Amino acid sequence: MAQLQFGVIGHKGRMGQALEQAIDEARHSMCIGVDAGGNVGPLAGQCDVLVDFSAPDALSQNLGAARVAGIPIVVGTTGLGEEHFVMLAEAARTIPVLQSGNFSAGVTLLAHLVREAAARLGPDWDIEVLEMHHRLKVDAPSGTAKLLGEAAAEARGIELSANMESGRHGQTGARGQGNIGFATLRGGTVAGEHSVIFAGPEERLTLSHSAENRMIFARGAVKAACWLIGKPAGRYTMNNVLGL
Repeated sequence: MAQLQFGVIGHKGRMGQALEQAIDEARHSMCIGVDAGGNVGPLAGQCDVLVDFSAPDALSQNLGAARVAGIPIVVGTTGLGEEHFVMLAEAARTIPVLQSGNFSAGVTLLAHLVREAAARLGPDWDIEVLEMHHRLKVDAPSGTAKLLGEAAAEARGIELSANMESGRHGQTGARGQGNIGFATLRGGTVAGEHSVIFAGPEERLTLSHSAENRMIFARGAVKAACWLIGKPAGRYTMNNVLGL
């Protein structure tokens, strides 16, 4: 593949720094780097693809810049709400948009396995998602935890937002039948630990993934960006990249 020009939004952050290294490893170039307070718009036309790991409140501006420049955008920003997914869908009408809560190949396969397990195990199997990240992470549950929860909910034909239990404290009452539970741990320098527990009658199945270094996410995002080049307008995920 010819050398690509990457525009990285949020390039001074932890993931931005890892992305710069991953882009260099893949023998591509980072043509621009933009951070909080900056505007990628006037510079986006210099790039082949934008990669956004910034903040939810910057998403509208970043998608707009990609649309004006007519280039693909990869979005790894976490903490997105329903209004942000509406923005992503709107942008995908005119440009290729790949958004994911996690760019690891292992996590993408984990979500696939979670979907399979949730579809095949009956409603008497409760589903709990456990995640741990470093002490500086600002959103909870993590984007990856939500991705895994969405995989389970999709397989069972339910809406995650209406069947989600998190932040249990005090007299919560019995666990809601069919709900998907989330537990969040924070501390140290943990890059990412995720487990999906299927708790059935007198047995449990646990599917897990451990991230040892955030470079796996950066390399995955670069791979996704390279894959996205030349694709028609639309919404894409890491499942598409891995052919799942």
